[in-house]
Amino acid sequence: MSAFHGQFVWYELATLDAPAASAFYRAVIGWNMKDAGLPDREYTILSAGERPIGGLMALSQADCTAGAQPGWIGYVAVDDVDAIAARIADAGGAILRPAGDIPGVGRFAIVGDPQGAVFALFGAGDRGAMPPAAPGTPGTVGWHELLARDRQSAFAFYADLFGWALGEAVDMGEMGIYQIFTIGGEPAGGMMTRAAAMPAPFWLYYVNVDGIDAAIGRVREAGGRVANGPHQVPDGSWIVQCLDPQDCMFALVAPTR
Repeated sequence: MSAFHGQFVWYELATLDAPAASAFYRAVIGWNMKDAGLPDREYTILSAGERPIGGLMALSQADCTAGAQPGWIGYVAVDDVDAIAARIADAGGAILRPAGDIPGVGRFAIVGDPQGAVFALFGAGDRGAMPPAAPGTPGTVGWHELLARDRQSAFAFYADLFGWALGEAVDMGEMGIYQIFTIGGEPAGGMMTRAAAMPAPFWLYYVNVDGIDAAIGRVREAGGRVANGPHQVPDGSWIVQCLDPQDCMFALVAPTR
């Protein structure tokens, strides 16, 4: 098994208005943006400085007709996309886009876990994946959060697929237990059982910024909204959950208020 198996390696926004989304995230996070030069559709590479971290693309009418929804999706590196996709299907998950090749890049599939949270698989082949950035690097994703129907069975599913391990379990009172999980021995995210009134299970990605209040100001100035927060978490960091102008949810994390 490679060192990259089970690591989040790419983040992608599918949006109904690509130019507006590009302007918003450039203003809020400061990503550099460059057209990928794909032959069949426009695809914008998002970079933190010189480091590519994800992509942005517009949903076509055909995509929407087929059931695609605007939002962020995370790509998890695996050694064998087809084999892992088959295991997901066997475990009661969904194959939303069967495994296929990205010429010169790798192989991918879009899948859903047995509780309905959507994510992607990515195999980079002989090229390997890019090593992770230093923790806290602005513009990179610093935390991965799953709002599950049932956190315990959700964790068991991902641990079996990717080798993720249990970290600290944080008692959040009426909200229940927030289960931190580790990837490669390092804390990488958390899982919790969502409240009954919340939407279907989903993954939420926290982007590193320098200061949370200044970032909130940029969100509002650029036409986004704060959905929850800011809050200070046990390690001292500050977080906020937001909606972009197309109502796609994302989150921010910073070392200071």
